[in-house]
Amino acid sequence: MHKCKICGYIYDPNVGDQTQGIEPGTPFEDLPPEWRCPVCGIPKDDFIELE
Repeated sequence: MHKCKICGYIYDPNVGDQTQGIEPGTPFEDLPPEWRCPVCGIPKDDFIELE
C-alpha cells in the first residue's frame, strides 16, 4: 500500500481506485503516470510506500 504525503489517502491495490477507473488488483507500480491522488490531486510520485 502507498500513502499520500499530503492528505494521508492510502492506495490499496486490493481495492483500486474506482474514481479513476483503476480496477481492484492493480499494483501501485502499474498505475498510469498521469494518475493522481483522488482526494488532493498530487501525483503518484509524492506517495510513500507503507511497509
